[in-house]
Amino acid sequence: MHQEFHETFQLDAPPAAVWAIMSDIPTVLSWISIVETVEEAEPGERFGVVLADKLGPFKLRADLNVVVSEREPGSSIRARGDGEDRQIGSRLIIEVALALEERDASTQLDVSGSYEVTGRPASLGAGAIRKKAANILAEFFASAERSLGAVTSSEPV
Repeated sequence: MHQEFHETFQLDAPPAAVWAIMSDIPTVLSWISIVETVEEAEPGERFGVVLADKLGPFKLRADLNVVVSEREPGSSIRARGDGEDRQIGSRLIIEVALALEERDASTQLDVSGSYEVTGRPASLGAGAIRKKAANILAEFFASAERSLGAVTSSEPV
């Protein structure tokens, strides 16, 4: 099961202020409600992430290897998470791209990507997975807006 997502934010903050937060991968990962732990394996580039959640009759506990594949300082980041939950036989692949663009005195932030879930949960409950993923993404985007809003109110423009 493969799904794509995209969200655009218009922020009243300079790109440097937005970049300072968006380039802090553990902070960005903390906006994902099912992230249980984040361990930095290679500073700023490679992370061990544990996802934990309950989805219907399934208990998810997946170990992901998250790698920053591209980083254009002040402009964009691409990352990929790949892992599995061996207990329920599910594989997860998550790709995300963050791109900043200066717009007058503000910043446009584009967040896009995809996720793929395979294995028994995907074949038995694709609809439930889509619904749960939509809720997780909505929480993530709300957390991003709150965190970046805090920056906009404290940064001189």
